[in-house]
Parts: sequence; structure tokens; C-alpha cells
Amino acid sequence: MVKERVRRRRGCRIMAILMAGFVFVCLLASLISALSNLTLPSDPENTDRLSALDKARLAEALHLKDELGDEVWPGWGTEDIPVIIWNRDYSFLVGAENLPKGWELVAGDSYEGNPYYRQRSVDPQNFAVPVNGYWAASMATKDETDKALREIWQEVLPPPLEQIFPYRVLIQPSEVQITAVLHESFHVFQMELAEARLADAERAYRDEEAYWSADEEMDAGWSLEIDLLVRALEAESDEEAAELAGQFLGQRDERRQSHRLEPELVALEQRNEWLEGLAKYLELEAWRQAATAAGYEPLGEMESDPDFKAYESFEQRWSQEIGQMKRQAGAEGVTRFYYTGMAQATLLDRLYPGWKSQVMEEGIWLETMLREVTG
Repeated sequence: MVKERVRRRRGCRIMAILMAGFVFVCLLASLISALSNLTLPSDPENTDRLSALDKARLAEALHLKDELGDEVWPGWGTEDIPVIIWNRDYSFLVGAENLPKGWELVAGDSYEGNPYYRQRSVDPQNFAVPVNGYWAASMATKDETDKALREIWQEVLPPPLEQIFPYRVLIQPSEVQITAVLHESFHVFQMELAEARLADAERAYRDEEAYWSADEEMDAGWSLEIDLLVRALEAESDEEAAELAGQFLGQRDERRQSHRLEPELVALEQRNEWLEGLAKYLELEAWRQAATAAGYEPLGEMESDPDFKAYESFEQRWSQEIGQMKRQAGAEGVTRFYYTGMAQATLLDRLYPGWKSQVMEEGIWLETMLREVTG
């Protein structure tokens, strides 16, 4: 009996020591996180012009497009596409031949030795935007994107956690912003090659409310569909990839039929996969090729960017994107189609060489070609 009490007391002491150690580790981690938050990157001193890092990242994006663009997508690399880089105060236009109406010259500054222009930011967009009769690729600065991510978390966290949350983990590699510029430039390319198709894809958004109402019943079907897509991407042989792609298409047909999905809602899926899925594919394919192409060298000025990893983190990024794709079933919003479109395009690279020459044609969707190649 005495021995039993001794054992219990000893067990309680060990548990108390472990709990105290756990609390100490938590407090220490919170302190380290809070101190780390004090050294987070501050806002740019001047938002009325591009910073040196903004210019370097944009130059690297255009360098990657020039060097590898036609390998990523035939014809896109040599296309001359102006770019807008924006923060919440100003939008900056680079690559325009002349001063557009509504813009002003950024006095006392230049980009790569050439003038660039600015205007006040009014509801800036990450997309292809019109500028005086032509289109430009529009993308936020990296600082703006990182800050927006922090603000989202600060809004949802309770006050005690808001101070100690490790916001530094939200800082993205510069490659994310660099390839996002390329993503948006591809939308301009789509506009120039297939303007009617892009406008048709944009019109599909009018059916969004009806689609997401129907989608509430389709979670299980989408889960199976996405799982098959992921397995096809990870298949070791072309034969296995084709087999799983065929199963994906069969599951897609089953989901649409069992939920009596109206033709216009099927069209919304196909059009969004064509519009955003192709751009997502190009974004990741450009990163992959920069990481693997023999002889590709980033610009020297990127050495001063603390968030640039020289594209070496591609495999980690790909794993993160696949993880995000798996979470899309049941998640409302067109982000799902970014991933399902990207996955189909990646499979077509493996199973259907030459598919890119057809995908801009009227009535050709990603699943159209995947059905052809899988029989």
C-alpha cells in the first residue's frame, strides 16, 4: 500500500514536471514568435514608385519569360506584354510605348533605363486589364501580397493570439510573385489568341450562384474526382496515368449525371478550367522549367532578395499545391477549377504531345482532349 502511494506520488511529480516543461516551451515559443514579429518586413518608405526589389522581381519574371517562355508555351515567350505592378496606393505600368491617358510619368525614376507610368490604385486586380486599347498583365507587389495575408489572419485571430502568431511563416518565396506575374501575362495571351473564348469564359460567372447551390450536394463526388486526378499525376507509368485519367473522366460524368447538372453549369466548370487552369499550369510549369532547365541562370540582382530561393524549392511548392488541390472538394469558389484545370493540362503534357496547339480552338476543352487520349 505504501509502495503504491509512493508510485502514485512519483507519477504525479513526473506529470507535473512534464506539464511545467510543456508550458515553458509554449511560453518560450510564444516569446520567440512575438519577438520575431517585431522584425517583420516594414512597409516600403515610398509607395509612389517601384522599389529596387519590385524592379528586380519584375525583371526576373520577364527574363524567365524571354529565356524559357516558348518552351513553356509556344509563342507566349516572344509575345510583348505590358505589365502593371500595384500596391494599395499606386499602380505602375511597365512596357508601354507611350504615356496612356489617365497615367502619369514617374518622374526621376526608370525601369531598366526606360520610363514607366503610374496612377492611383482604384480597385486594382490580379488579371488581364485594359489600358487604352490594349491589355496588360496586372499583379500586386510581393510586399502588398504578404501584407494582405497577414491582415487576413489578424482579422480572424483573437487579440492574445494576434500578438504571438508567427506571421513570418506567411511570407512567400519571391518565386510565387514572379510566376504570378507570368500567370496574369498568360491571360493577356489568351485574350489575344482567343478573345471570344475568354469573354465566353468570363460570362460563365453569371451562373455562379446556381452552381454553388448545386455544389452543396456534390462534395463526395468531387472528392473521388480530385483523388483520381492526383493519383494520375503521381502515376509511375504513362499507361497507369491514362487509366486513372479515364477513371477521373468516368467519375466526372457520374457526378454530373447523378446530380442532374444543367449544361450551363457543366460549361462553367469547363470554361473556368480553360481560363484559370491553363494560367495556373503555366505558372507552375515556368517555375519547374526554371528549376530544371540546363543553363538557366536568374538575374544577378536577385541575389539581393532575401526571399528568393533560385527556384530550388519547386518540389516543395508542387507538394503544397497538390495538398491544396486535395482540399478543394467542398470548398466554395473557382479556385477549385484552377487546380483541376492545371492537373488536366499537366496530364496532357504526358499523354498528348501537341495539345497546346488545339486548346485555344473553339469548343475544345481540357477534358475534351483528355477524353480523346484515354479513349
